[in-house]
Amino acid sequence: MGGDHAQRSLKVLKPGGVLVSLLNVSDAAREEAKTRGIRAERMSVVPDRDGLVELAKLVDAKKLAVHVAKVFPLEEAGAAHAFLGTRPIGKVALAA
Repeated sequence: MGGDHAQRSLKVLKPGGVLVSLLNVSDAAREEAKTRGIRAERMSVVPDRDGLVELAKLVDAKKLAVHVAKVFPLEEAGAAHAFLGTRPIGKVALAA
């Protein structure tokens, strides 16, 4: 689903900014970032129980809000994936 996410994101960053992506950043996007004085980084997240518990505490304390664009029944996983193609703002969730 990433496509040209890095090139699109670079358009809104000013020189000295940092693009942090969970997806791979293409060589072309890295070169464009470099010429514009923007740092492009890829980060990887490995969820663990302790981290998820801490996130849940922040949500419960209303210190972290998660915007859910839409919830789909598990049987409609294909429709959920198609919905992601519309580039919704927020998370898309599957419910059992």
